[in-house]
This record gives sequence, structure tokens and C-alpha cells, in this order.
Amino acid sequence: MIDRSRIICHTRVFPVLRRPAFSRGVHIWNPSVHASFRAAFSSTTPERNNAKVRPLTYNPISDVESLENYVPGGYHPIMIGDMLRDRYRVVDKLGFGGYSTVWLAKDTQLKCYVAVKVGTANSPLRETAILREISRPVSVPPPASQGRSSIPCPLDEFELKGPNGTHPCYTMTLAECDLRTVSYTRLFPINVARALSGEVVLAVAYLHARGYAHGDIHPKNILTRSQSRLHELSIAQLYQQYGEPETIPVKRRDGKPLPPNVPSIVVAPLNLANGKRAEEFTLGADTRILLSDFGEAYTPNSASPRLGRDCHTPLGCRPPEARFEPDSPLSYQSDIWSLGVTIWEILGMKGLFSNEFTTLDEVTAQQVDVLGAMMMPVGWWERWEERARFFDEGRRPLGDREVWPTLEEAFEEFVQKYRRRRPDVGVFGEDETVVILDLMRRMLAFRPEERPSAEEVLRSEWMTKWVLPDVERSRCASEAAEGTSY
Repeated sequence: MIDRSRIICHTRVFPVLRRPAFSRGVHIWNPSVHASFRAAFSSTTPERNNAKVRPLTYNPISDVESLENYVPGGYHPIMIGDMLRDRYRVVDKLGFGGYSTVWLAKDTQLKCYVAVKVGTANSPLRETAILREISRPVSVPPPASQGRSSIPCPLDEFELKGPNGTHPCYTMTLAECDLRTVSYTRLFPINVARALSGEVVLAVAYLHARGYAHGDIHPKNILTRSQSRLHELSIAQLYQQYGEPETIPVKRRDGKPLPPNVPSIVVAPLNLANGKRAEEFTLGADTRILLSDFGEAYTPNSASPRLGRDCHTPLGCRPPEARFEPDSPLSYQSDIWSLGVTIWEILGMKGLFSNEFTTLDEVTAQQVDVLGAMMMPVGWWERWEERARFFDEGRRPLGDREVWPTLEEAFEEFVQKYRRRRPDVGVFGEDETVVILDLMRRMLAFRPEERPSAEEVLRSEWMTKWVLPDVERSRCASEAAEGTSY
């Protein structure tokens, strides 16, 4: 059992709408989220590693990397002020994932800030190899060729040796924030939402044209580029503007001293957007994105494809074939499902399916509610052992549960209604709404073979008539402001 009195967590209750990855603040126990915390932990962890949940050794801390992964083969303990490779001074933390931590560092040679990604020990340098490959200039037909500018390129690669092993590291261009964080309970202006959606589709289309699927598309993996003025700040000035790093002490639950391979403190991630809200975004530099985290990328047509059971995309963005066809290869169309859900979140105020504190069965029920019970393949329906908790034998939803709205109802409820309350961000017209919903239905077909390719998405009416023109206007504005070109 988890000792409730010792969990360090946010004081606020997590809202129904999207929440930021982290808001720096006081970390104290909040009993109102404890049940959800445990449900989320227990429902996702075994699915990922097919193992039982290990007893917790350390007092849990919300919104930082898992302290239980500071073991041989796991994370490398890093402290603020560390000098990596005798060149990169660690200034703050930017984020973390299951296989890495990401740090803001000052490049003491080039006098600029970079992001340093530090992988778990002994993990292969597969991600950097993929990034090097897809960053190579190769002829790709337009408009997909425009997506190359949204693919990060490793700047430097090195290894760190530490108490948990040898860790692959690389530096990359600094990003400002991810789209989910900046749009928390906020709406992008309609032209910005279109431009961001188009940039993401272009990036995915370019990636697919190069023979790779991303494998983990969701709003937290879509980053806005940092503004060049950040590099003009000294470390002291950066702290003055963004605040000192927030550190939280690490303590064992049994009160024993920490082992040497575990940091004495962990750092809360920094949001470089510094309070900038989605509605303040404009066409230009604000819509320049980077598609990040290629640790799950794969080549669908290779001799060793990625299987459905190996899909680790967050549940709310995970394609359903990953669950119902676990032994079948994932495809480019698996990315298309995640891309559709991501675009939806860019356009509106609420994700189409739950990402927070939910179970796989609950997300499946939401997918059936939204897309229609009769749209789910018969074989999948019969294979779904828990369907009787949510539907009767006629595939009608049971009345004692929350039923998700249909796709059309959800667009009205969570996109249009919120936009009407904020006339400054704009509302989608009737003609545009029709083509958006048509594209969403095709991208979110249960059967992957029924979904369009990324190239077909680019050729859709919504993209050609509404989205790509705003992408072009935004790129022209960015070039004019910075004197550069994509």
C-alpha cells in the first residue's frame, strides 16, 4: 500500500480540461487525487512492461521522472550546475520521459542555450541515428518536403558514465514549450490553430516520405521553437526572468540514506513559455514547431516492424489496433490516428479522448461512443472482454456511466462552444466544420487500412483550402521578421 501521508503532489485538483505538464508550485499531499494517481499508475505501468508494479522505495513526487528508475540501467543523476562533456553547464530541467531526462544547458563554447537529452543507461543511440538519417537532404516532393524544417537535428553527441551505467546523450535546438502546456484551458486563434495543424501534418508527411513512422504523436511531443532573444540572457538573467530552479528533496519511504546512484534532489521542469497563453500566439515565429521524441520511431516496411503490443503512445492518442491486434505490425496509418487526435486538441479546448487517470477499457469505450459502436470491427468487439461494463449486447451504452459525445457533438461542445465564448479567437464556419469532421472521421477509422495516408491528408479539402494557406502566411511572416527562410 502507498502511504497517503507521504505522497508529494500538487495542491490543485486536476481539471477535466487539459492541464500543463507542470506548473511550478508547492508539492504537498492532496488526498483528492490519490485514488486517480494510484489508478493511473497501476493501469499503465503493467501494460508497458508486462510486470507487476514494484513496491515504491521513495516518497512519490508529482510531475517529475520516476524515482524508481534511478537504478542500474536507468536514469543518470544530474544536478544543477553540472558540467557535461566539459562544455554544457546544466541550468535547469526541461522535461523527462520513460527513457530520458532533458536539461536546459549553456553551451560554454558557442555561448548559447541548448537542450541536452540524457538517455537511460546502455540504451542504444537509435534515436540520434534516425534523426541524422531523416535530417539528411533528400529529394521529397512538395508539399511534404516543407516538413523537413520541423525535424530536429542533433547538434552534438556524447556519452556520460555514471553510477547507473553509460548514458547516450545528444544536444539539440532549444524549444520553448509543448502544445499541451501552452494551450491548457486556452484556445489558439483560428488562423494559428490551422497553421499549427498544418505544420504537424507536414512534419509527419515528410517523416513518412523518408520511410519512418513516429510512433508517439501527441501534443506534448510537438514543441514550439524558442525565441532567439533567450540566448542573449546570462544564466543570472535567465533565473531572474524565469525563476530559480525548483528542487524537491528525495527521501526513502523507510527513512534510510539514499544510495549513491540516486540524486538527493529532483528538479521540477521549467516552462520557457513563461506564462504566454495560446490566445496570444500569432502567425509567424509562434507557429514554428519541432516534432520531438523519436525514441519510438520505426520503419513500417522493415524486416523487424514495431508490433502493436510495443506501442507506448499515451492512451488518449493510442491507435486501437495496438490493443486489438497486438501481434500485428504497426503502420504509417497508426500515426494517422494519433495525428487526428492531436489536431483535434489543437483546434479545441478538450482532448477527444481522456489522457488523465484513465484505463485502457475506458478509452476504448470512449472511442466507441465517439465514433459509433457499429464502426468497431466485429472481431475487435468480440475480443473486448470488458465490453459488458459499458455496453449491452445491442452495442447500446449502459445508462449508469458517463457516455462520451459523438464526433459531431464533441466538435460543437468542446471546440465551437468555447470559441463562441471567446470571439477574439474565431469560430469555424459551417463549410469548414463539415470538411474538418469529414477528415477527422477518415483519420479516426478503426481499421488502419481505411485511414488516409499523410499525403492524402495534405490533399484534403480542409488542408488545401484553409490550412496550408495559413501555413504559408505564417512562414512568410516568420521569414520577414527574422530575415531567414525555411
